[in-house]
Amino acid sequence: MGEQPCPAPASPPGQDGGPGASPAPPVLPRDKWSKKMDFLLSVIGFAVDLGNVWRFPYICYQNGGGAFLIPYTLMAVFGGVPLFYMELALGQFHRTGAIPIWKRICPIFKGIGFAICIIGLYVSFYYNTIIAWALYYFYSSFSGTLPWASCDNPWNTPNCTNYFGRSNVTWTNFSRSPAEEFYTRKVLEIQKSGGLYDVGGIRWQLLLCLFLIFTIVYFSLWKGVKTSGKVVWVTATLPYLVLLVLLVRGATLPGAWRGVLFYLRPDWGKLLSTAVWVDAAAQIFFSLGPGFGVLLALASYNHFHNNCYRDALVTSVVNCLTSFLSGFVIFTVLGYMAEMRDVEVEDVARDKGPSLLFITYPEAIANMVGSTFFAVIFFLMMITLGLDSTFGGLEAVITAVMDEYPQALAKRRELFVLGLITVCFLGSLSTLTYGGAYVVKLLEEFGAGCSILAVVLLETIAVSWFYGIQRFSHDVKAMLGFAPGPFWKVCWAAISPALLAFIVVSSLLEQPPLVLFGYQYPAWSTSVGHLVGASSFVCIPVYMVYKLVWTPGSLKQRLAICVRPEKTARDAQAEAVRMSPVP
Repeated sequence: MGEQPCPAPASPPGQDGGPGASPAPPVLPRDKWSKKMDFLLSVIGFAVDLGNVWRFPYICYQNGGGAFLIPYTLMAVFGGVPLFYMELALGQFHRTGAIPIWKRICPIFKGIGFAICIIGLYVSFYYNTIIAWALYYFYSSFSGTLPWASCDNPWNTPNCTNYFGRSNVTWTNFSRSPAEEFYTRKVLEIQKSGGLYDVGGIRWQLLLCLFLIFTIVYFSLWKGVKTSGKVVWVTATLPYLVLLVLLVRGATLPGAWRGVLFYLRPDWGKLLSTAVWVDAAAQIFFSLGPGFGVLLALASYNHFHNNCYRDALVTSVVNCLTSFLSGFVIFTVLGYMAEMRDVEVEDVARDKGPSLLFITYPEAIANMVGSTFFAVIFFLMMITLGLDSTFGGLEAVITAVMDEYPQALAKRRELFVLGLITVCFLGSLSTLTYGGAYVVKLLEEFGAGCSILAVVLLETIAVSWFYGIQRFSHDVKAMLGFAPGPFWKVCWAAISPALLAFIVVSSLLEQPPLVLFGYQYPAWSTSVGHLVGASSFVCIPVYMVYKLVWTPGSLKQRLAICVRPEKTARDAQAEAVRMSPVP
């Protein structure tokens, strides 16, 4: 559908009104960030998460090393950053969450908001469990000798092989490092599970860790951006200090140069592979995080004339540079391990995902001088990286639901947040069982995979093609004093949707079998995963049908009403603020 004529810019949404309508209830004042840096650190904290540390380095070396930076940069410039900018601008202009915002953009797409909230819940079910694992490691690190430094523990097996500081040690395919056995047999106790058929009981130690994590999350979010904006001053800045300390330490280890060469050595032939470009696009979209509703929510608490264009550029660059820096932190240590094992770096670097953070890196730390100190700060960094993203993800759900039902929830935020945290905690219980790692892998793969990419694709289409690029540009000009240039308009209307469609189709066509710790996932589990992914996305067509059925008039009239932004009673109240000159 083409662009519609550009009316006066829309205003922040509120209660529907119009001629003959009953007077709207008073509009409650919206919270605002205390300081500009509170907002920037919250956005950076959300975008920079555990994936920057474990996913980017792995994908980079797997897809051509230094050569991978070319498709990664191109995908960021033409796909990730434009959508990041779009979401910040939408949230700041309309000043509302991911559900009610669609009344102001294209009402028939309101199901996108509900899909975003369901995806946010799925992510909270497994992501906080990974933080709980990090908290368990953090507690275990306070000892003279790290518990994963030797094979002399009750949980170790005859396959446990400690090669550090020893000669004539043979490493075979059956060998298991002390760090691997600590992770699998002590932290997870996965040997007590028979797989997804028999996940076993709940690990009470992990239950306590998760309870503590959710307690921290609750007291960071219960008062809104006034509290979370203060917490991120610690949780968003501490990881950078720790990364720099670990980088300096890693660079001084023997063999570190081997890891750096392996990380950056370009394999130009890889650029001819379609899979490399798909991985680059997927990495930048998942890293920056458009589509999760977080950017909409965080930007909605900005002042109307805040320069969200500059914010988008700054935070995107910081996110990408953090990923690049994390690669050096990880691969200097992998080079050191390869030197100690007397094997190639690629043999050490075959782990990906959480295993890289819970097995490979801790193993290297255990054999450094000052191992306790480095273990403590490393896992503290992981906890803070994870908490930031949890703050953002749950704030997106909180803002969306509270803005959708303001009369019921506006003065009951603390109670609503408590209820939401309780639901997330209960939903996470299956990931705390002996086989919980299998559930985490399943939710990570399907809970926010293709579904979130499809949601972002429809969101981009709804804004660019239905709401209209000219109308959206007019909104941006009302806030910033200048309209987006042709580059941004072309990206929003054509390039970004094309990239997203390409990733979604490629992901659906190529789905490798799920394997974890040698366990092959049964076929039925993949079907369950697809149902989990579809359960969020299905909100979109279901709401479209509901909207069309309950809208009066002929089919043509219904379609016209359903794609036309609704007028709200709050428009007149906000007009003076909106049209005031840009400071």
